[in-house]
Order: sequence, then structure tokens, then C-alpha cells
Amino acid sequence: MRKTLIVAEMVARDLLRRRGALALLAFVPLAFYLARHDEKVGQSIRFASLGLAFAVSALALFSGTAAKGAEPRLRIGGYRPWQLYTGRLLALIGIGLTLGAAYWVIIAVDQDLRRPAAVGLMIAVTVVVAAPLGLLIGAVVPRDLEGTLLLITMVGLQFLMDPAKSSAKLLPLWSNREIGTYAIDLTDAGYLQRGLAHGAACALLLVGLTAALTAVRLRRRRHMRLSPAA
Repeated sequence: MRKTLIVAEMVARDLLRRRGALALLAFVPLAFYLARHDEKVGQSIRFASLGLAFAVSALALFSGTAAKGAEPRLRIGGYRPWQLYTGRLLALIGIGLTLGAAYWVIIAVDQDLRRPAAVGLMIAVTVVVAAPLGLLIGAVVPRDLEGTLLLITMVGLQFLMDPAKSSAKLLPLWSNREIGTYAIDLTDAGYLQRGLAHGAACALLLVGLTAALTAVRLRRRRHMRLSPAA
């Protein structure tokens, strides 16, 4: 556990040093929020949460891609693959939740929310899904440009696809729409339960896939192991 926390601290310090990039990513949810601010309350909040999902996923994508050069050296230094991945994921979720809490305060002050706790839960679930989503894209796609284009496509589909369709449930951020419907449109608790179940399932699936890919990429090959005599 100690090594996992060390990795999380290193990742957080590295990301926080990039103040310009963080500021631009932090502005994305605000831009989405203001774009729909004069329309229905629910639209502006949903846009802000999806903007937050894009910001956190993009941060995770760039962080995961940049780590591919350093992680093999840390692996030789005694860190296990699950420690490297879990530490990075914890740092990203921590930064995402901090940013999400700031936007929750902005929304709560700016809007007359009937279910503010549910809005906060929607934001939290969005962050927990978005962080491993970005890491998975970074693990699958070799370069940032292709990963960013794939991420933009996925978020765009989330905006455009009718959430009532069965195919919409295949999108990782479908839970955002369901919990948002409960929190903003004041529907029954079935929306909340479906959203939480979908978010938990997606988060576990994304974490499992990325952890497996990380373990394969960082596995110790026989020809690289030192013999006892050496």
C-alpha cells in the first residue's frame, strides 16, 4: 500500500506542475456549463458534468501515455504493475473529485437545486468512470492524438445519442444521464439505481481491462531477469 501511495503522490505532483494544461482542462466544464446556462437548468448541469468527464478522461489519457516511458524503470526498481496503475488511478480520481467538488459548489450556488446531494453523486460517479476510461484509451492507443480523437468521438456520441435506446447503455457515461434525470428532473429512484449500477459496472470493467493491459505491458520477460549468480 505504501508504494501505491508513493506512486499516487508522484503522479499528483507531476500533474499539478502543469498548471497551464490543468487550467485549460478545468475550464472545459465551465465552458460547457455556460453554453447552456440560459436554457433549461438540467441541460446546463448535464453539459457541465459531461465536460468534467472529458476533462478528467483527457487528463488520464495524457498521464497514462506519458507514463509509458517511466513505468518500465519503476518496474525494475521493484514496483508491481498493480501498484503503478492503482497509484495513478487514485491520483487522477483525487484531482477529478476536487475539480468536481468545485463545480458542485458553483452549480449549487448558481442554481436552485431540489436534490443537491444527487447532483454531487452524479458528478462523483462521472469522475470515477472517466478516470479509468482515459487510462484505458491511453493503454490501447499508442499516441495522444489518436486517443484524443477517440475520446472526442465517445463524448460526442454521449451528447447525441438518445439515452432511451438500448445501444446508449453501451456508452460508459450512460450512468451520468440516468443519475442526472433523477437529480434534476425529480424522477423516481429507479433512475438513480440504474445509473449507480451502470456506473459501478463500467468502472470495474474499465479498471479490470486497463489493469490487465498494464500487467501484460510491464511483465518481466525471462531474458531480462537477472540470474542468482549475477
